Amino acid sequence: MKRLFVGGVLIAAFLSVAGTAHAGQAQPNHHQIVLHRGGHDATLPFRTGKAGEVAFDVTASAPGADWGTSGDESSVVSVYADGHYQTDIVIPFGTPIARHFTLGHLGAGRHKLRLHYAGDRTPAKATKAVLTGLHFTTYARGSAAYQVARFAPVLYGRNLPDYGGEFDNAYSDTPLVGWHETTPATTAGHTILTYSVIWSNEDGGTDTGALLSRWGRTTDIEWIYSVELDAAGNRVAGSDTFQAPSHTTTVFHGTYEGDHALLDTCTNNNNVCDVVNDPMRFNLGYQQTRPVDQPREYIMDTNPWTYQVTNAEMQREGKNVTPYDPSTKDPGDQRNYLFIAFKKNTVPPGNSGASWVGAAIEIKLKGSDTVYRSDHAQPDLSIQRDDPAATTVKLPAGTTAADIQEIRVLRVANGVDPGYSVAVTAVKRAFFLAGNYLPQGSFLTWNGNITLTAAAPEATLWTSGT
Repeated sequence: MKRLFVGGVLIAAFLSVAGTAHAGQAQPNHHQIVLHRGGHDATLPFRTGKAGEVAFDVTASAPGADWGTSGDESSVVSVYADGHYQTDIVIPFGTPIARHFTLGHLGAGRHKLRLHYAGDRTPAKATKAVLTGLHFTTYARGSAAYQVARFAPVLYGRNLPDYGGEFDNAYSDTPLVGWHETTPATTAGHTILTYSVIWSNEDGGTDTGALLSRWGRTTDIEWIYSVELDAAGNRVAGSDTFQAPSHTTTVFHGTYEGDHALLDTCTNNNNVCDVVNDPMRFNLGYQQTRPVDQPREYIMDTNPWTYQVTNAEMQREGKNVTPYDPSTKDPGDQRNYLFIAFKKNTVPPGNSGASWVGAAIEIKLKGSDTVYRSDHAQPDLSIQRDDPAATTVKLPAGTTAADIQEIRVLRVANGVDPGYSVAVTAVKRAFFLAGNYLPQGSFLTWNGNITLTAAAPEATLWTSGT
């Protein structure tokens, strides 16, 4: 049965949903769903073959909207399953973007999805949303994907009067992508699930220039919720924590929706609280993860549109300093930055306290003796952490990979030099952003073993022609 109507009536017959995560997904619904400000809702019946945690994928665009233009930043669509409010979709551009969301636990059988153009929270100038490729997946009990979906938190938006109030995330610091990591717990047979979110930026916390040096991005990436599971896959009572204000790890005492902890974005740098205080809701999908040898920014690289959103926000909020000057850490057009990620370890470990040893990337261009450093020769902007780490190097406007003569890695002492060495073992990727702010292909990967010491603090990673 195939029937299509628009304006609050049936738009597709019952779509079958996969019985398990491994059985694949339903055939996508290729019908175009168009919603207008003040117009009727669209209703989509669908069927689940088994009970489980249900997710949906959709490609969303907002013709005429532009995250970089004040008053026209996005169209917002609110999604309901069987009459229950599940998530908002903030759509930042007219260009279609593939998105991932969840609907919580649903029983086997028929269900109804309702899509509402949320004019109350959509910026004033935006008027339209277009949704295509909608399809559903059920993660059934017994699979690893089910465990990830079962305990995924529900994130409510930010409601701070100084930053726009209850619909702030419709135009600033909006949640873009969710992802998870699985690690062993100290108890044999137990595991820890940690859930993280990428926001389009952070209005508070680390300043933008430092973000680019220390983290290699202007998005904000934070873990928000962590839970220990026993050998049977159930939550260990009292084990779940969240990243509270001031980046404090705090035991969760809030409300659950089924097994889903409800969290609220409660600070200007996107830390969370366990008391909900905002009408906007983001029921993100968290099935994505990263290889252990990749930095957290790998999730951005696999969702390249996130670079477009954060750059549009930088421009609209006036965070790019003009005139552009590569000799300063002041943020500027990110199409002129080298985005690079490398893997390092400090020996001995425990590189903390007032004095520590970091690492920085240095670039020399062809035909010039000037060098450009990721830390701008400021030791506190070097990379302290030993996870695979991303950073950027601010270069003269118009620089391309073909202009680079040499890439070097530097050992940098912050404070009194504690004498630690730094072992650099890989460059994971190096790229520039294209004219449309999407990442270009990486022109460099490298594996080796370089040890930087106080006596030998520099080494070449790459030279043009090698």
